[in-house]
Order: sequence, then C-alpha cells, then structure tokens
Amino acid sequence: MILDYKHILWDWNGTLINDLDLVVAAVNGTLRTRRLPEISTDTYLSLFDFPVISFYEKLGFDYSKTSFEAHSEEYHFAYEKGWRACALCDGVATTLKKVQARGITQSILSASPQWMLETCIDYFNLQSYFNGLVGQQNNLAHGKIETGKQWLKQSNLKPEEIVFIGDTLHDHEVAQALGVTCILVATGHHPRRKLEKSGATVINSLNELL
Repeated sequence: MILDYKHILWDWNGTLINDLDLVVAAVNGTLRTRRLPEISTDTYLSLFDFPVISFYEKLGFDYSKTSFEAHSEEYHFAYEKGWRACALCDGVATTLKKVQARGITQSILSASPQWMLETCIDYFNLQSYFNGLVGQQNNLAHGKIETGKQWLKQSNLKPEEIVFIGDTLHDHEVAQALGVTCILVATGHHPRRKLEKSGATVINSLNELL
C-alpha cells in the first residue's frame, strides 16, 4: 500500500504535469526544420524512449550534420515558450495534499534541467509539498539513473522506504537501479500497453494511487 512508504519520489513530465501535446508539438517543430516527416501522438508514444538522442535517431535525425546539443536547444526553446499553457495531471493536487497530510515526505527526480524544474514548481505553487527537486545540469535528457543514485545517497532513506512514481519505462529502470518500488501511471509519455511490459504496478491516473 502506498501509505506504507516513508517517501515518494516523483517524476515530473507526464506524471505530474500534462505536457504530452506540447512535447509532440515541439518534436514536430524540430522535424519541420529538418524537412523530416512529422509524427502523430501515437507514433511518439510508441517510439519515445531514453536516452532521447536514440529516439530522435529513429525519426531520421542525422547528427553528423547538426549536433544533438544544437537540436536540444531548439527543442527546449519551443518547450519553454509553451509549458505555462499545460495543466497538472488529473488528481495531482489532491494526491500531494493527502500524501503530505499522512506525514509522507516527497521529492521530484526529473530529466528536465534543474532551473526549468524549479521554475515549473514555483509557477504551479507546489514548493511546500517537496523536500527536494532533482533535475539535470544540462538539457540533453540522457536519463536519471546517476542523479537518482546521488539523491539516494544524500537522502538518509533506505530503498525499501521509497516508492518512485513515473510514466515511462525509463522510470522503471531508474527504480530498479535505486532498488526502490515503482508505480507507473499511464497519463504521460508511454502508453499503458508499453508500461505493463515492465512488470511494475500500472495505474490509469493518480486518482487510483491512494
């Protein structure tokens, strides 16, 4: 039961913020720039994975012509212009309040750059719910395993006291690397049929979590 844990480690994109449509639009913008075919949301959900550079290579990006760093800047520019129009995922506010009321501490581990994560949390006025915000020191989205391990070492928590809640198979990989329980929510960047392959518990929305 979720309330048996001492700490919840949350993913951000697709788990707490509903940014799927914005991400697909930003990806398609970078495809148009390179005169590559745009993709549907279903195609995105089917192909998206970490490290993100591999996902773009599947879409036809040739990094011998343009660096991945330059592409990442282009993508993030589009994302930064639009994220304030995104809403929190269904059930976020209620869930965070109930978890906090039970005395369970919470943190976020995100593939987003640290400054972007902090800006988003401030914008949605969620600061009071989280003990820590752990983002990345760049915008290349290589993954979260190493930053997750660093967070765990500094947390004074045991792996068995933590549950990690995310929306992708990479979140399950992170949970395995940290030795913590994983719950996946089918509201974000991987569809339920894909998440179920992990063997982790999968829920349809955060309204089911408690």
